[in-house]
Amino acid sequence: MATEKRNKEEEEVKTDDGSPKIKPRPIVQLGIFLVAHSPVFSVVFSAAGVLALLILPLLAKNTYISENALMPGSARSMLSNRDVSDGSKLVKDIKNYRLNHEGQVQKLVGKYMSEMVAEVYYQKFHPEGNQFHPLHFFSGPDSYTLLDNVSCASYGVNVAGIIRAPRGDGKESIVLVTPYDFINGGDYEALSLGITSTLFSLLARVTWLSKDIIWLVADSRYGDYRPVAAWLSEYHSPSFKVSDLLKCGERNTADNFRRAGTVAAALVLKVDGRSERFEDTLSIYAEASNGQMPNLDLINVVNYLAVHRQGFYVKVEKVVSLLSSSWLKIIGEIFEAVGKLAHTLNPDWNFGIPVADYLEGSATLASSLYSQALGIPTGPHGAFRDNQVDAITLKVSPRFPPDSKTRQHDFFLRGARLLEGTIRSVNNLLEKFHQSFFLYLLTSPSKFISVGVYMIAFALLVAPLPMVAASLYIEGCKALTKSTDNPTENLKSWKWLDAAKQVFALHLFGFIVTLLPYFICQVPGQHSPSNRSIMWGTTSSSLLLITFAAIPGCSPFTSRHHGTHWAVLKSVTISAAFIGLCLMSIINFATAEIGALLLVPTCLMAQPIKPALRSRRIKSMLGAFCSMVLLTIGFPVMFFAISKGLFGEGLVGLSLGGEFWTWLESLWAWKSATYLYIGMVHLPCWLLCLCILFHPS
Repeated sequence: MATEKRNKEEEEVKTDDGSPKIKPRPIVQLGIFLVAHSPVFSVVFSAAGVLALLILPLLAKNTYISENALMPGSARSMLSNRDVSDGSKLVKDIKNYRLNHEGQVQKLVGKYMSEMVAEVYYQKFHPEGNQFHPLHFFSGPDSYTLLDNVSCASYGVNVAGIIRAPRGDGKESIVLVTPYDFINGGDYEALSLGITSTLFSLLARVTWLSKDIIWLVADSRYGDYRPVAAWLSEYHSPSFKVSDLLKCGERNTADNFRRAGTVAAALVLKVDGRSERFEDTLSIYAEASNGQMPNLDLINVVNYLAVHRQGFYVKVEKVVSLLSSSWLKIIGEIFEAVGKLAHTLNPDWNFGIPVADYLEGSATLASSLYSQALGIPTGPHGAFRDNQVDAITLKVSPRFPPDSKTRQHDFFLRGARLLEGTIRSVNNLLEKFHQSFFLYLLTSPSKFISVGVYMIAFALLVAPLPMVAASLYIEGCKALTKSTDNPTENLKSWKWLDAAKQVFALHLFGFIVTLLPYFICQVPGQHSPSNRSIMWGTTSSSLLLITFAAIPGCSPFTSRHHGTHWAVLKSVTISAAFIGLCLMSIINFATAEIGALLLVPTCLMAQPIKPALRSRRIKSMLGAFCSMVLLTIGFPVMFFAISKGLFGEGLVGLSLGGEFWTWLESLWAWKSATYLYIGMVHLPCWLLCLCILFHPS
């Protein structure tokens, strides 16, 4: 009996030709199972990805100080009434000086810095143009385009003062930035100078400093970002171009430009209008270019000192329209009910939050995702982050009008103490910020979602793509094999490469369309955004028709005898979308997440509509209708219009093209990778889905 059983087992492990049969590994078996049931798993994973995104506000954790050396609030403030008087006197003198000495406020600020025994210097800089150049996406932060009509009067002038640390070696520094328009600056802007002057007066006398302090008064007549970027460019990469300055009778500013040590951190302070609440409000802006964020410890220190030491109301930006969203409120109520039920079953299960907190967290999370996805800095701190320096922008809104002197003293004292405590914490560091998170999303000033949590939603969204691609490839190859009498000849001809050729051609088309604005900007007399957008659309459409005509089988209207099977084309398209989204998630997660929400359903639902119309089945007709709706929403211009409508900004139909062009201009002016994603990933995949929709099957 044992011999017969052994012989039977040997027969089972051998193939028909007598060779031993290799049993696949469990991971291979799992892959085969997923591919075989890809339609079911694609629905499950996609729904789970959307659900995981909605659950993120519930998974937010309280912020905490990771670096023990920071010790915020551990030291008593040393600010005195004398320091506050110096700040108030500067604000008063600025108001009087602007009335009698137009354009000379820089000298007044420099005089105050000199009286505080600071090393003072002035830096001239050019205004920056907004001209698109394709190579700017691959250049450093110090590459600028100068305006053609720059005159001597259009130079901006920064004022900077340096306090040398008595206990330092000159190798590290902390930068305080106060943007101020020396020509048209208002009363609220002058208050930011008063707060920083109050602190600067103290720092000039203390003995505990181990890092140099740089106070930069940035000339913000051309915006807040440009003067800071110009100063940082000169600070890290000195330039000796004197021709433009000599034309104006000025000597090179590089001769008197002074430097301190490596910048450890930077704080940008702005006083921006009156608070809508009954207490002073502090808004924190942290997003930099391409979704970069400063170390979370820097935000935690400022938030802790502002709330628990100085009594500020701290907030971060949120999408206000979501706070009154009815569908989001229903989702919040469901999560709250599930949380209460879970707590009833087990008191240790703390799942679910109140509806109001869920709406607040979702609105803040949406704003954080949107700001990071745009890739545009939300303040001058973005210039520091481009140079790998942790920095944030603090916008303070006082509860009193700017001419109220009775409240001004207390406001200066609390604002300067906030900056003093933050500088004390950074001054304690022996190395750069590294303990806390650099990849995170904020749901409130004191709650965050780490990269290990929010990446789950993206992974679930894109997980169906490789499974569906493999399943479609197998199906398409079977269809190609059946259409040929000689299967061996079919494999030798590599007909599946026709689909790859079509995908490559349309991605090449997307690359050319991405570079078109550079050539359109060179056309004289075309300065209107509407005209440029029309020229861009016309040229792109012509190039698309040329691509369809030049490459056989590339057009969606090609005869079925010369085209590829739509399943193979969809397989290669989904593979290209998967690779593009994964690469984008490394550069900017928020862009990849929003792109996946649009692109994944469009790619999965895309199917030829001709068989559906011929069959006239409700299921087929519904699938074709969903494909057309998703394709319509996924078109970049259409999604731009829908998003503007959802945010309540409204649209004028005739100016839609011009507004879309202006929006794209802002993306390429800041070298946002989102612009590259739209042109080189999203647009080609959308066109390929369109080809699948009208495929002559």
